[in-house]
Amino acid sequence: MKPAKEYIIFPLDVPAMEMARPYIESLSGHVGMFKVGLELFVREGHRIIETIHEKGGTDIFLDLKLHDIPTTVQRAMRVISEFGVRFATVHCGESRKMLEAAVQGSQGKTGILGVTVLTSVNSADIASAGFQKEYSDDIRKLVMKRATMAKEAGCAGIVCSGHEAMHVKQAFGEPFLAVTPGIRPSWETPGKDDQQRVMTPGQAIQNGSDYLVIGRPIRDAADPAEAAQRIAQEIAESLPASDPKES
Repeated sequence: MKPAKEYIIFPLDVPAMEMARPYIESLSGHVGMFKVGLELFVREGHRIIETIHEKGGTDIFLDLKLHDIPTTVQRAMRVISEFGVRFATVHCGESRKMLEAAVQGSQGKTGILGVTVLTSVNSADIASAGFQKEYSDDIRKLVMKRATMAKEAGCAGIVCSGHEAMHVKQAFGEPFLAVTPGIRPSWETPGKDDQQRVMTPGQAIQNGSDYLVIGRPIRDAADPAEAAQRIAQEIAESLPASDPKES
């Protein structure tokens, strides 16, 4: 079992390098991964990846959520595989072939995570998008359908809410990863944001989540490193008592 801090993925959800750099400096060594999303990558490109590598000690999760024809996704992922990132995301979308192309393009160098249903999406959104009623009534069914597609395509795992992580683990076992956004520590005062399906770090870990994407509670803290350490302690307390060193 990995140390508690390694469960934490911190999203660099800022628009430019000068805003990302202080978090890279202060949080390296306190979180397991930095997530680089679309906004920052569009502006900074490979430079942001190099900056994180130069600091050292923290893996990278490139969250571009690719969604295109299989050939284009395969070629894009071949380029990404040269960046030295731990994970990269592809929307599960409509086609298993797209996911298979991403896996092929990764050349075994980067773990592919299938994005199932965004945590900003609720049942009403699923219904209005035209999905069958069984999926809008129970989002878990849609997540599991797409998780099955990702598993069969050879993905390393999926991105899903903590509410579905337990079902993913029961269906596919430990090697298939569940990466969970929408995490709010137990000590945080609820706020207004665009996450709909949220839970605490301890709840998500107990449900089987392998990695937790935790942004605002760390980013908005007076001392982000101290907040990350506090969250790591909360995670450590939810880990099996037989592994007291994993903190």
